[in-house]
Amino acid sequence: MSKYFDLTRRSFLKSSATAGALVLGTYFMGAAPRAMAGVLAKPSESAKMANLFVALRPDGVVEITCHRSEMGQQIRTALAQIVADEMEASWDKVVVIQGKGDPKYGDQNTDGSRSIRYNMQRLREMGASVRHLMQQAAATRWDVPFDSCSAVQHVVTHTSGKTLTYAELVNDALKITPPELDRITLKARSEWRYINTAMAHIDLKDIVTGKATFAADVLEPKALIAVVVRPPVVGGKVKSFDAKAVKAIDGVVDVVEIPAAKGAPQFQPKGGIAIIANNTWAAIKGRRALTVSWDDGKNGDYNSEAFKASLLETVSKPQKSVREKGDAANVLANASDKLVADYYVPHLAQAPMEPPCATAMYYKDRVDVWAATQNPQADMETVGAMVGMPKEKINVHVTMLGGGFGRKSKPDFSAEAAYLSMKTGKPIRVQWTREDDIQHGFYHAVSAQHIEASLDENGGINAYLHRTAFSPIASTFQQDATAPFSFELGLGFTDNPINTPNIKLESGEAPAKARIGWMRSVSNIFHAFAIQSFIGEAAHKAGRDQKDYLLETIGPDRIIDVTEQNAEYGNYGADKDAYPLDIGRLRKAIEKVADMSGWGRALPKGRGLGIAAHRSFLTYVATVVEVEVSDAGDLKIIKSWASIDAGTVVNTDTVKNQVQGGSVFGITAAISEGITFDKGRAQQSNFHDYRVPRMSDAPLEIDVEIIPSDAPPAGVGEPATPVYAPALCNAIFAACGKRIRQLPIGNQLKA
Repeated sequence: MSKYFDLTRRSFLKSSATAGALVLGTYFMGAAPRAMAGVLAKPSESAKMANLFVALRPDGVVEITCHRSEMGQQIRTALAQIVADEMEASWDKVVVIQGKGDPKYGDQNTDGSRSIRYNMQRLREMGASVRHLMQQAAATRWDVPFDSCSAVQHVVTHTSGKTLTYAELVNDALKITPPELDRITLKARSEWRYINTAMAHIDLKDIVTGKATFAADVLEPKALIAVVVRPPVVGGKVKSFDAKAVKAIDGVVDVVEIPAAKGAPQFQPKGGIAIIANNTWAAIKGRRALTVSWDDGKNGDYNSEAFKASLLETVSKPQKSVREKGDAANVLANASDKLVADYYVPHLAQAPMEPPCATAMYYKDRVDVWAATQNPQADMETVGAMVGMPKEKINVHVTMLGGGFGRKSKPDFSAEAAYLSMKTGKPIRVQWTREDDIQHGFYHAVSAQHIEASLDENGGINAYLHRTAFSPIASTFQQDATAPFSFELGLGFTDNPINTPNIKLESGEAPAKARIGWMRSVSNIFHAFAIQSFIGEAAHKAGRDQKDYLLETIGPDRIIDVTEQNAEYGNYGADKDAYPLDIGRLRKAIEKVADMSGWGRALPKGRGLGIAAHRSFLTYVATVVEVEVSDAGDLKIIKSWASIDAGTVVNTDTVKNQVQGGSVFGITAAISEGITFDKGRAQQSNFHDYRVPRMSDAPLEIDVEIIPSDAPPAGVGEPATPVYAPALCNAIFAACGKRIRQLPIGNQLKA
């Protein structure tokens, strides 16, 4: 009977729908690699490449390649908008093709809120180049000057009024040598048709009707399903196992040991025992029946409470200076009015709706992988290393992602599938469960922060000391690394906007006892929580309004260059002249959101407003949260508001969606119990004990306003997350006088 339990989302819908009500298909792989069916359209055999990202069909249909991964952020829509706008393509004649892993596209790692920032200029140029070719083809056919022709909506028109469609010009255009960049004319902003507008998500209908291809939808009739029993402790390995009971289960085909990772985790699999079966249910039953003994290794002593105490002890003492101006230590030592606070944030898990999943087919001369990956080139490298094959021989096909948040840029799951396919000679789909995802991920680092400030006679901060300590992402790549890379400190720490004559920022060390990876907004989460909460505390101590004090604390409009204060600051990899740390833009975001929320209005008893603002991923976001706290300590988020200045934006609806989604993700950081460890083992396993926001936890409304800007495009997917927890906690204090310095909020309101 077990085979009947191997239902996919799609087959369940198909089998349960009434006749004629729902017709859904499933994507089946052939023996050779091919593009995804369904929403991830297959390139037409008749299409010819005009440039790296644009192909033209004889009928004039334009194929635009999206080389980034789609995980709900609508990047396939946005990249197509950019190209189609400059190309003057009619939107109904545009098809988006999903690019597979290939270095020819440049960076494909879809994280860090970089897709538009890294690609807008060159995609505009690609689109404008094709428009140029069409105009040139028409001018040549008519024997008229190039400048007498103009392209609008798939049609080239001469000043005389005669016209030719793109379909009529395709063959001629493709014979012309593409123009050099200095011959291409990009549109003026006033001429944009699609860019900076609210356009519908091109994949939305297929997603909600079940036609979209996610990793678990990729089925090969001969593929076997694998689930893996992984070492419960990072760095652990199998001592012994007994698979007799496993092999007796109907449907189980094989039991294969995956070697444990050596050295730094990188993106290698943790190792373990794979149960390979004809269907998912048999594989899961086999995993339950496996008897295994583990060697936990050096991390078997990891305990969250003990580690928390050690982090707080670390930040209570002087650490390595990473930014300094004036003499903060001396001023603080002699201060008559001082505020001191410690903050703590636990490990967090990305917990995307779709757990990791990948299918692989191993051949002697190549490996084909179908994966829900944020970084197909990392899959190429990791899979190649796992099977002993050059990365150029690894073909990575990107499916839709049911969320990612940084987890799926670490392709250990793809390497597992490839290794098992190599060992069995069969196509293998590795399916992670929610328990696998929660207990064997790459976690957001636990962190402790210590802040001290000396307040002047007006309550202003005249000296500021901040220490941070957290297990660094560096540990993923360097064995026994304990100190953060400068880029991690540049995520909300060394770029602290507080305007004070005396500032000292220090970074402590912390070992990594679990796999540490990036998560949506990365170190900004705990840095913004500490800084913005502390400013709220200082405002109260000074007897000042939160918003007014925040504006005074960050100071007047100006450009900050923290490298002048001995800080090593990477500015998210961007040129600081193009993307300066502009306090004026941060102030404007604060003033805008205060206006949106009606800041200063009278509120009923038990209600409070909180505010926070932060620059991350080169974008400025300010958030106000309104809460209600009952006498019994029950918390309700009534509403929140956010203003965002992300420079030039492509799709205004997408920006608002991402701010709303990032806000809800920020609620997770505030209310989740986090991931805790004992004897090296994660104590949480599913959503019953790793809390993510339910509808009742989120506000009914999250109002978002985009601040118009001609600045270069910046990040959108992550900047709304860091500000939410401190704004929420500041609102809680305003509502009931309870100060939250350690997350999660949990039962602190009932204490």
